[in-house]
Amino acid sequence: MRVVIQRVKQAKVCVEEKAIGEIGGGLLCFVGVGKGDEEADADYLAAKIPQLRIFEDDEGRFNRSLLDIGGGILVVSQFTLYADCRKGRRPSFTDAAEPRQARELYHHFVTKLQEQNISVATGEFQARMAVELVNDGPVTLLLDSKS
Repeated sequence: MRVVIQRVKQAKVCVEEKAIGEIGGGLLCFVGVGKGDEEADADYLAAKIPQLRIFEDDEGRFNRSLLDIGGGILVVSQFTLYADCRKGRRPSFTDAAEPRQARELYHHFVTKLQEQNISVATGEFQARMAVELVNDGPVTLLLDSKS
């Protein structure tokens, strides 16, 4: 699994111009599921992300985690994280998981976050979404459960 994490002051996801998920300060996580990913991949990322020390303390150092600041997480599915652009001009998505498997692991990931008493908002799997955010920093990280 791959997750692009953005530290945000606020974020919102809309489907058909209606907000379906929204957070204040916290993390926006774009989640891609690849072929061969398993629940262990989702478990690893769901355990790691809330504990990443990427929020500043009083001295401006990255010493606080999402759990420390009580922030929320907005989780948005994004199969395009598995795009292969090495050949030609059109990305190939052959490394992305099939929708059924991806949906199951996406929901498993969300459930594992919720089990940590984190405020979790989500997009809609396989929907055309509009995502609005105010990036804080900016701080953007890429995590891959296979790396």
